[in-house]
Amino acid sequence: MQEPGRVYFLTWRCRAGIRLSPPERTVVLDSLRHWEGLKWKVFTAVVLPDHVHALVQPLPHPGGGVYHLKEILHSVKSFTSYRIMKLRGPKGSLWQDESYDRIVRDEAEFLEKWNYIRNNPLKAGLIELPENYAWLYERGA
Repeated sequence: MQEPGRVYFLTWRCRAGIRLSPPERTVVLDSLRHWEGLKWKVFTAVVLPDHVHALVQPLPHPGGGVYHLKEILHSVKSFTSYRIMKLRGPKGSLWQDESYDRIVRDEAEFLEKWNYIRNNPLKAGLIELPENYAWLYERGA
């Protein structure tokens, strides 16, 4: 169940055997940022060849409550799956159906998750410095 005002750590993966090319990672990162400031606040996000991590906070909905995390994520996954699979040719979904979300409990966990996201491309051996990874987004102050 979603709790208004909370920050969430999200992870979702590509279906088995699918790896995102650099242009496809750009599509995913742009899509993640599409709802920035409208439906959610994206603190940081990273798109790797086979999965995505993000630290987000759903924003207040004009009708009350907050935007539903599940609906925003569905929008991102649907759009990117459609766009990327249209370019690739085969039919089907890009993403696994399941995703992982966890409420970030405090500032220490927030910083731990931020650093985890930031260092994920380094851990995967994709770069030597996190700031050199083109598909890492970090919200400014």
